[in-house]
Amino acid sequence: MAQQPNLLLARSIVKSFGPTNVLRGFDFSIAAGEVHAFLGGNGAGKSTFIKIISGQHERDSGTLEFAGRELGGASVSPIETGEIAVVNQELALLPHLSVAENIAMPRLNRVFGTYSERASRAIAVEALSLIDPHFARESVGRLVGDLTLHERQLVEIARSLRSGAKLLLLDEPTANLTAAETGRLFAVIRRLISETNLAVLFVSHRMREIRQIADVCTIIRDGKTAVDRVALDAITDREIVEFMGQNAEPDPIAEHQADEAIHVQADPRPPAQTAVAGGEPLIVALDDIELTIRPGSIIGLAGAPTGPLALIEALTGLARKTQWDVKRTGADVRYGSPSAAARAGVGYISGDRANKGILATLPIIDNLMAAQRVVERRGLARSGETEQGQSLLDALKIRAGSLWDLPSTLSGGTQQKILVARWLTLKPHLLVLEEPTRGVDIRTKREIYALIRKLAAQGTAVVWWSTEYVELVELCDSVLAFDLSGRPTGVLRHAEVNETNLANATGMAA
Repeated sequence: MAQQPNLLLARSIVKSFGPTNVLRGFDFSIAAGEVHAFLGGNGAGKSTFIKIISGQHERDSGTLEFAGRELGGASVSPIETGEIAVVNQELALLPHLSVAENIAMPRLNRVFGTYSERASRAIAVEALSLIDPHFARESVGRLVGDLTLHERQLVEIARSLRSGAKLLLLDEPTANLTAAETGRLFAVIRRLISETNLAVLFVSHRMREIRQIADVCTIIRDGKTAVDRVALDAITDREIVEFMGQNAEPDPIAEHQADEAIHVQADPRPPAQTAVAGGEPLIVALDDIELTIRPGSIIGLAGAPTGPLALIEALTGLARKTQWDVKRTGADVRYGSPSAAARAGVGYISGDRANKGILATLPIIDNLMAAQRVVERRGLARSGETEQGQSLLDALKIRAGSLWDLPSTLSGGTQQKILVARWLTLKPHLLVLEEPTRGVDIRTKREIYALIRKLAAQGTAVVWWSTEYVELVELCDSVLAFDLSGRPTGVLRHAEVNETNLANATGMAA
């Protein structure tokens, strides 16, 4: 089938932030009625280009046309006219408004318009039902600020799907979705393309999803076009990784053997206790499932968000009340807050990088030292922190202009590495990670894997929740599975951890 005329055409786009050249003459085009995968490593310039299209950044030079008219200057942005809708990697919802208000208000007539709560709720239910009918019915009246990251992702996507736009920009839209939700999203996208000739720019680091939904791909590398409009059936995964400038071979330092470092019990009998100072096993139990987490083990959590998040909240002091029974050396373990948990040797990395991870208004050095300051009950910097911070940047191969730059000068994947770096020198007894590789490229994932395995080798017990089964298979010694209602269904040990068994145990497709 012949390609339709270009809906968006970008030529020789240049964008710099101070001395940092992000886009260096980048070319891109997308036609109506296609899903176009936009690929590249973290820091290659993907998010910057999307923000230029959506009017959040001004390009320094180059031409940008949409539907035959040039954008920029005094021209009205297609975002304002509703012709372009965007789901950014960091969500743009208003936390003090309800789900219904967040979805419906952008569609209201802005001149002499009146707000109808009933109409807004109907709009929101209709939009959310495209992806999750149950969530649609029970969430429309809730404040967005009270939602989990997973739930906010659904709201953001639903708002964009029902915007009536000609071009939909999706920057890592599936990063917090289950496989079933991702499947429903893709079905909606295909239907909208069929009905409205919608064009979709799709950013993801998950090759399986890219091949499920996209027609063609463009690859950006170091701010330049490395591959321009190649059909996905004409390029291999290995070639894509190589064009992105990333090593396609397994990382040899990522090997980790911990089969003997973990003991899991799946029955209600009292567990045997050990009394190694600072290295006692942690026992978690609910219903007839009991799990012993020993030092040096990496435990995966699999399933829809409700179950894993409830356990994470119990382990990290986020929950005031919990159904989970958590014990160490026979005594109940309860923390009044995440800071109290941190002082007790429990580290936590939230999947909500923007709101519960990175301190956006503070420089990189403060972000690196945040956990240590909490543990030491310090609000101010101490001597030696600059050297320690620079040492962490060097060890993690993080390229930053200065320790005093803001985190916004770094890519999303690099910001995620900083969240992991906070805990490296503290060596916590337990490190709990919630989707720690959300929105990061293949190379950065391997680097994060290696960091976590290094902590485990030093005796830290790791609990890791991921919606990517292939990640759990690669990384974890054992996996605790949850069903769709959030109840634990059992523990998969060692050789039992594969995508088929995880799908069967969780009721979710791999």
